Amino acid sequence: MRRGRADVNSRAWANRIYAAVLWLLSSLFSVRVLGQAVQRWAPQNFLPEFYAFQGSNLPYWLLLSAQLLILAAMVFASLRVQTGRLALGRRAGTVTAWAGGIYMAVALVRIVVGLAVPAAPDWFRAWIPAIFHVVLAAFVLTLALYHRRGLSFAHEEAHK
Repeated sequence: MRRGRADVNSRAWANRIYAAVLWLLSSLFSVRVLGQAVQRWAPQNFLPEFYAFQGSNLPYWLLLSAQLLILAAMVFASLRVQTGRLALGRRAGTVTAWAGGIYMAVALVRIVVGLAVPAAPDWFRAWIPAIFHVVLAAFVLTLALYHRRGLSFAHEEAHK
C-alpha cells in the first residue's frame, strides 16, 4: 500500500519529537553522571559534594560502570528513534509501559516518603539520585509512548 507524503511527514515529525525528549532526558542523566565524576576527581565548590550524588552503598566504580552502560543504552535508543530505525513492537510497548510505570511510581513514592517522614532512612532523602530515577523512568515511559504511537501510525496506514 502506498503511503502519502503527509503520512510520512507526520511519522517523521513524531519521531523527531520523541527523539528530542529522549535526547533531553539522556542529557540530563549525563549531567548527573558527569557531576558526580567531577566531584570525585576534581571537586568544584559550585557542585553538591560527592556523596550527595550517592543514593546507595555501591562502590563508586560499580555505580559509574552501571551509569555508563545505562547512558550508552539511552544514546543508542535515542539515535534509533531519531533515525526511525527502532523496531516497533506491541510487546515492547507494553513491557516498557509497565516497567516505566512501576519505576516511576517507586521513584515518586521514594520522594514522597523522603519529604513526609523526617526520620526516613538516608536512601529516601538522597535527592539527586531520587530526581534522576524520575528522569530514567520518564525515558522508559517515553520509549513506551514511541512504541504505542508508532504502532497506531502503522495501524492507521494499514486501514487506509
